[in-house]
Amino acid sequence: MSLNKSNLKNLFAEIVKIFKAKGIEEAELDASLILMRQLGFTKTQLYSKDDYIPDYNQMRKIDYWVWKRAEGCPIQYLLGKAEFMGLSIKVQDFTLIPRSDTEILVEEVLKRASEKGYKTGLDVGTGSGAIAVSLAYYNKNIEMTASDISEKALIIAAQNVKDYKTNVKLVKSDLFENIEGRFDFIVSNPPYIKTGVIPGLDKKIKNYEPLGALDGGEDGLKFYRKITAASLTYLNKKGMLAYEIGFDQGEAVRDILEASGFKDVEIKKDLAGLDRVAIGFL
Repeated sequence: MSLNKSNLKNLFAEIVKIFKAKGIEEAELDASLILMRQLGFTKTQLYSKDDYIPDYNQMRKIDYWVWKRAEGCPIQYLLGKAEFMGLSIKVQDFTLIPRSDTEILVEEVLKRASEKGYKTGLDVGTGSGAIAVSLAYYNKNIEMTASDISEKALIIAAQNVKDYKTNVKLVKSDLFENIEGRFDFIVSNPPYIKTGVIPGLDKKIKNYEPLGALDGGEDGLKFYRKITAASLTYLNKKGMLAYEIGFDQGEAVRDILEASGFKDVEIKKDLAGLDRVAIGFL
């Protein structure tokens, strides 16, 4: 792919046309974001400098980003950031992109932490740190520990912790392997997609996001079983375990929680009316 060298108005229109032909839903937004980043323009400048003609180096970079996006690379990976809970969270292709659905999990945990006076929390499989950072940012009384098996992911998480000056301790750990102490609550957005479903996922997910953060085993429930069983050792009395879950996993995760002794289990739905969060208490 090679864009025609032209003024900004025509260039924008050409990029939008390419993106729409590729089925990219937010073609105008993504075109704007790419041009703003590569030209160093604000949104106002982008729409007020119709006659601006990018130089050779700018065109080369724009060309590459447009090609990557058209091939399916998520815009968040190109920009190196994603919006989550009103925060700008750094991401790379070895961390999952935090999604708006996960905000429901964070909001539910914040609500319960406030109601019950929880002070300490553990985020298992933190990735970019989006959940842990958001919790500690919006409730300054919470001390978070966040774990991940990926050193690369923890480097990105550390940048997000620093950006928002949050009280989050990062630990390299395969689930609970290197975790010490007990916590008032444990939260996790574990891999929960069935292994057999992954080949049929949208290419922007299966080709770009880390498969290790998606694959939940044959029935998608492997990590719920592991984390739930282990959490009994790491939760304080009357502690809470909160998960993001798949749209059809509510009753299965409820059974896993109740079988381990969790009570008052609740399944919360997202804005589409689908299962999204499971919460249980000791």
